[in-house]
Amino acid sequence: MRAHHIVGAAAALAAAIAFFPARVLAAPPNPRRTAVVEVVERVRAAVVNIHSERTVRGPAAEELFAHTPSQNRINGMGTGILIDPRGYLVTNQHVVEDVSVIRVRLSDGTTHSARVLTRDHDSDLALLKIDVSRPLPTMPLGTSSDLMVGETVIAIGNAYGYEHTVTVGVISALKRDVTLNKEISYKQLIQTDAAINPGNSGGPLLNVNGELIGVNVAIRAGAQGIGFAIPVDSMLRTVAGMLSVRRRNGTWHGLVCRDCVGEPEGEKGAATPEASATEKAVSHAVTAPVTAAALARWLLVERTEASSPASRAGLQAGDIVLRAGNLQVSCGLDLERAFLDRPAGDAVPLVIRRKGEERSLKLVLQPVEQAGAPAGAELIWRKLGIRLTPVGVEAVAQNNQQLHGGLAVVEIDSAGLASKAGVQRGDILVGLHQWETLTIENVNFVLTHPDLQTFHPLRFFIVRGGQIHKGWFQQVE
Repeated sequence: MRAHHIVGAAAALAAAIAFFPARVLAAPPNPRRTAVVEVVERVRAAVVNIHSERTVRGPAAEELFAHTPSQNRINGMGTGILIDPRGYLVTNQHVVEDVSVIRVRLSDGTTHSARVLTRDHDSDLALLKIDVSRPLPTMPLGTSSDLMVGETVIAIGNAYGYEHTVTVGVISALKRDVTLNKEISYKQLIQTDAAINPGNSGGPLLNVNGELIGVNVAIRAGAQGIGFAIPVDSMLRTVAGMLSVRRRNGTWHGLVCRDCVGEPEGEKGAATPEASATEKAVSHAVTAPVTAAALARWLLVERTEASSPASRAGLQAGDIVLRAGNLQVSCGLDLERAFLDRPAGDAVPLVIRRKGEERSLKLVLQPVEQAGAPAGAELIWRKLGIRLTPVGVEAVAQNNQQLHGGLAVVEIDSAGLASKAGVQRGDILVGLHQWETLTIENVNFVLTHPDLQTFHPLRFFIVRGGQIHKGWFQQVE
């Protein structure tokens, strides 16, 4: 009788188990696996550690091309963020200022030599490149337009040389303006109490979704609970210009676009195009996951340059660029990445949205010489009133080892902007705005830049008498 009851109880238990869904019996989630743990695991490989040798600087350390009389060397450190699988990364300009050797250490322990492609003193950002034989993971992009004071943030960096150090805090304030001295100031920074120590500079500030919301800057030595970061939206605009194919490739697309955040009016619920399986397999440009923030970010065509590849392809003001080649486009940086390494004559497939409807177009890149502007030397003469000729590294390297050459002033118009700014015959132009000037095309790139008016006054750097001097061109049109 007792055995009968036991068998009956076992049968009832089996029936009960079969009745309840399997999820009831699943093990509870591990409470230690927090959002922070998952973010670090997801993005860690897109954070790199930067080690360098630099010259000890004097009081003029903050100047972009400042003269460096001392030859003493110290080891530097910082952090970088991978923004493209081909080895392009962003860090702070001050991390790589006056360095002679830059080594980038990836999360897998491999070390690569890096070179500075361009830098922007005003935003304290620099674009670096390492040569790699495989696609690298990249950082998911968020937005800084919807940040909330009090929300949790995560910083990862090479703090005091301790690689991939993770700290957690909250956003303490937004839109902070910070002035260090008469030459260095930051605008509209994110303030956080997450520890940002020396070595964290150039590293990511992330939200709990694992999206980049800022680039850390360590600027308050000894401060407790006060750190700052450059908002990601500002960083993206600057770096898109740094990675411009017009400068990097010498190719021209003719699109003038603006980054936007939030669903465009009349586009709510519209689908974002997905790459085909083949595209996903062969593309080396899409490695970061598409996040909610990325879907809320979009690239608006403001205009196309006259007789440009974009206008010939049929692009119009008001179009939204969804895809270029193999890359989903959500900002201007994505667009430049999609065109990067493509030669003139290459037909790049585009997917756009116009008045709620998706359309497919093809844009054929052209050499920048076909941009329709006056011939290079004549454009410079008309706008600045100087004629230039290239000089080698030996003419400028004694002033700063980061210089690779320049353009000597061989003729000057006494009524031109350059003369009014104090430029003299024999000066060597080594920098214009945020870019080094090695060729006539480098100068033309700045003078024909769609955002030229936002550079006012246009800063320049020259070598004269063995010293670096800085000045400004007024009202360049």
